[in-house]
Amino acid sequence: MKLFFSIIFIFSFSLTNAQNRNSIWCFGDSAGIDFRNPSAPIPFNSGMDGRGSCASISDSSGNLLFYTETYVSLAKTIVWNSMHDTMYNGADSIIGDGLYNELQIIPFPGNNHLFYLFHTGAHTYFDGIYYSLIDMGLDQGRGAVVLKSVTINNNRIADCIQVVKHANGRDWWIISKLSSSPFTSYNRFIVYLISPSGISQEINYDFNDAKDIDFQKIIINPEGSKIMSLRLNGFMCEYDFDRCSGVINNPQVIYPEITTPSLNRLFWEGSYSPDGNLFYVSTSRWTGVDQSYLIQYDLSVNPVSASADTLDSSLAPVGPGAIRLAPDGKIYYSRAYESPGHNSFPYADTMYNYINMNLSVINNPDQPGAACDFQPFSFYLGGKRTYYGLPSNPDYQLGPVIGSACDSLLNSVDDRIVEEIRIEVFPNPFLKTITFQSISQIDGMLKVYNKLGNIVFSKQVSGNQSLDLAFLPSGNYVIEIIGSENVFRKRIVKLD
Repeated sequence: MKLFFSIIFIFSFSLTNAQNRNSIWCFGDSAGIDFRNPSAPIPFNSGMDGRGSCASISDSSGNLLFYTETYVSLAKTIVWNSMHDTMYNGADSIIGDGLYNELQIIPFPGNNHLFYLFHTGAHTYFDGIYYSLIDMGLDQGRGAVVLKSVTINNNRIADCIQVVKHANGRDWWIISKLSSSPFTSYNRFIVYLISPSGISQEINYDFNDAKDIDFQKIIINPEGSKIMSLRLNGFMCEYDFDRCSGVINNPQVIYPEITTPSLNRLFWEGSYSPDGNLFYVSTSRWTGVDQSYLIQYDLSVNPVSASADTLDSSLAPVGPGAIRLAPDGKIYYSRAYESPGHNSFPYADTMYNYINMNLSVINNPDQPGAACDFQPFSFYLGGKRTYYGLPSNPDYQLGPVIGSACDSLLNSVDDRIVEEIRIEVFPNPFLKTITFQSISQIDGMLKVYNKLGNIVFSKQVSGNQSLDLAFLPSGNYVIEIIGSENVFRKRIVKLD
């Protein structure tokens, strides 16, 4: 009997190999990027034409399942299948508004075929947060929308909705912000837990450090432990987020809100660097303000505001848009073409140029200053065009918080030996080297993942042997060995 090695953090059968679910981006005017080969992403043609909000999801092998957009002039959401046709039942009665961060797609926890589409009626048309349900087992695997626009909140919602994995690696938190008109004196987050049993009651977290407005964004760091809040009124604040409890606390105000527009304080979009130490912000233009900026902040500096480093400044007709961390570890920046005397959406057939036919790229986003290698308009979209938006896909690969009180899925299967697999892993805890032995034949690929689900070591192994893992930082890891009929799982601990 052969045993095949893999180390995973998501034991829910519907979410294994989730690192590939963000492989395909669809956005803008028929634009798309295929990241299945992260070292050489390629553009392709999608079916959509949207200026802002969009999201997409692939299967565990990286193949596109479906994508979605909000369409501003029709005030609705459209769902597209993998053939780039409108999904069955996916074109009518799905609420949307046409802004920039209104959509999120997540797998239904514990189900292989169902997917949630969360959407909002941000800004003007339909107040609230809604969900629709998509069944990929229908229409010969192309999917169908089976439930539409179910209300879970009927308040006025800001232009921001995000989701992040629960600490158990299976469930999800959905996070958004309230908005209101006239503006109110609170700063309210709203949080829900999505589990196999459904959607929880709403949890609220109020802070008195700013007023709620329509145009604000929230960005979650790669570890899922921080939330950055940005607003056009110059407010920037980072909060702690507990993936176990869903608690948001410890606000660290980087900039308080302002009443007079400031060129570099019209915060529009943002992205954390892959290591979470740097933060990138794009600023918007406003009435009488023609210039926009791309700014890098070092979050280790106190105060953070003192680290502001302007990487780029642009005048009209460059319209600043979304910044997104991509599967290849780079950050992509979308900028629309705002031609004087013409609408920037939809583009006229003659409106093709370097601004809307390319994305700008930060090639080394973990590096400070010029070393981050910002290259404006450097990724060619294959003849297609972008507007202001890029997909707001969550980090599907984020695993459980190993060893936490909420690591219930892992704890329920830890150290489980089924039938007659006899494998010894020692020493445990270990300092440098770990040995595995079995009376059965061992032949397969060994992969080591850190707590975020990233591969830190891989090797083809055959037979009993020792591995030098001295390079790993101290912490908790999990090993899972899968045979043709049996399963062995073990938590291992690396010491300093």
